[in-house]
Amino acid sequence: MPGAEPFDAVVLAGGAARRMGGGDKPGLTVGGTPLVERVAAAARAAAALVVVGPPRERPAARYVREDPPGAGPVPALRAGLTRVERPWFALLAGDLPFVRPEDVAALLAAARRNGAGAVLVDGGGRPQWLLGAWRTERVRAALADYTGGSLRGLLGPLGPALLPAAALGGGSWAAFDCDTPEELAAARAVPADPAADRPGGPHA
Repeated sequence: MPGAEPFDAVVLAGGAARRMGGGDKPGLTVGGTPLVERVAAAARAAAALVVVGPPRERPAARYVREDPPGAGPVPALRAGLTRVERPWFALLAGDLPFVRPEDVAALLAAARRNGAGAVLVDGGGRPQWLLGAWRTERVRAALADYTGGSLRGLLGPLGPALLPAAALGGGSWAAFDCDTPEELAAARAVPADPAADRPGGPHA
């Protein structure tokens, strides 16, 4: 987004991956590229990329771990925010094979219009709390007194804009994540540009 206010990106790439059978889920590949690298590419316009998870050779990023590792998305976000310097940041899961730079830009634009944040809504009408953009100071303030473990409980009260994935150029594919072996297999089976052959996405 030429001329737009700089932003940082926080990618949550830790966790136990229990539904995937354990192991390094963000390191699994789709189209020959690890999931975490595909997500990082979608956030390539960020001034700084913060990855919450074990350090890797790629992508180049500021790496940080939640304490203890695998404690959940709220502690992971708390850790990631220690490395965020810009007034706005994108928050992304590390297992989104089809999210694009255009999707991140649309979320940031919606967040700025809203004033607090924006979150993507999938084809089934569910807000995807690990696919959004936020005003940094608002999230830091919310975290200061928050003792729960739910991102919805933390971020929902901020009143973010709800951006339907179906309204994006790539359709609902932006919200497709790989939580299970079946979902990973489905991601590997789609074209390199899924929106080109399957308009509307997987949950349209």
